[in-house]
Amino acid sequence: MSVTAASIAQALVDRGMSRGELVAKQSLYTGVIERHAMLRGAPPEHVLWVPGRLEVFGKHTDYAGGRSIVAAVPRGFIFVAGAAAGADIHVEDAKNRERVTISTAMTPPPGGWRHYVAVVVARLARNFPGARSGATIAFASDLPRASGMSSSSALVVGVSAALTELWALRSREEWRREIRAPEDVATYYASAENGATFGRLSGDGGVGTHGGSEDHAAMLLARAGSVSAFSFVPMRAVGVVPLPPPWTVVIAASGVKAEKTGSAREAYNRLSEGTRRLTGLWNAHEQPCRSLAEALGTSPAAIDRLRELIPTSRITAWPHDALRRRLDHFHAEDLRVPLALDAVVRSDTQTLGALAEASQRDAEELLGNQIPETTALAAEARNCGALAACSFGAGFGGSVWAIVDAERASEFVEAWPAGYRQRYPGGAPVAFKGNPGPPLTAVFSHADG
Repeated sequence: MSVTAASIAQALVDRGMSRGELVAKQSLYTGVIERHAMLRGAPPEHVLWVPGRLEVFGKHTDYAGGRSIVAAVPRGFIFVAGAAAGADIHVEDAKNRERVTISTAMTPPPGGWRHYVAVVVARLARNFPGARSGATIAFASDLPRASGMSSSSALVVGVSAALTELWALRSREEWRREIRAPEDVATYYASAENGATFGRLSGDGGVGTHGGSEDHAAMLLARAGSVSAFSFVPMRAVGVVPLPPPWTVVIAASGVKAEKTGSAREAYNRLSEGTRRLTGLWNAHEQPCRSLAEALGTSPAAIDRLRELIPTSRITAWPHDALRRRLDHFHAEDLRVPLALDAVVRSDTQTLGALAEASQRDAEELLGNQIPETTALAAEARNCGALAACSFGAGFGGSVWAIVDAERASEFVEAWPAGYRQRYPGGAPVAFKGNPGPPLTAVFSHADG
């Protein structure tokens, strides 16, 4: 089997990618295949597709054991990988011609996207001693960067998956002992990013963000044409529902980057810290639980009990009203997931729209992770006739999803950004049809021929 841009694009269409993406994907893939051939001087051994993530409901719930509804978007990364001599890992962004070589003696660690690559290499090499060998990896992406669709997690997943194949990690005793199910793979790749220990596979500082594994669940386990619900800590599939045929998903990036560096990282990590503080408060007075969701699930009265405990907190950095808001947001957002999943099953746009508006309002008032641009983008979607619309992702920038009547989708894709630009003349939102596509896909492997 020869690896061509056309064959990769067609393979993804065969697995559920919209045919409307075929030409654009083929153009994207041509460059990365050619670049990898120049770098390695030999055909690739593995070609992997990694999508971005759409979060429908479940803002900042996963790391606290909550539930979320996600899908794989039809935009993402293509990774082309092959073995190389020595032990150095060569990785290049083929689109921007930016490169990094990760050596065994690299100090200090690189910054930017290169830092994510270095973290993954170090984690896998430490957890699977003796497995490391040289590799050449080229990638390209059509996912808007820092848009809330988890481009950073997609990079982590792609490099992890490529090295898993090149280093034959699935045959290792450490892998077979600790990673037994697809959910384990997703959670382990998430741990490479957030630094958590996974079973006996020791953790580290990760990339510096204290996130969960929602992104990785969507990228590895979601299904084309459907929305998928998961609960977390541990990860467990809750349900899969096909997108009703009369609906089309449209996604617009606000143009304000949802960065996870500097002050933005601190704001993101603070939301995660709030749930850990609440869990610690519960554990200090009640039967200890692994997560906030587990604590709240112990009885119908658990939420009231935790509210009673908040005034006893002496955490200076977390005033009582801030803890209450964090608790109220988590509780309400987590409860929306089964209601929203049922609304999709019944094609109930009225209920879905009301849940989306409530989720948006709570993100603004309780979670505090919205900016004027994402608030305005969600409101403009409804003004343009969206059946439901809501911001998603880490927040502090990013994107908004909208559900629209399929017959109006093309018109909506044009009207939505135009209306937003009237409010924000300098804004440059990118809108595209985002019906769920395929998850992580091994488009080609040398073992296939």
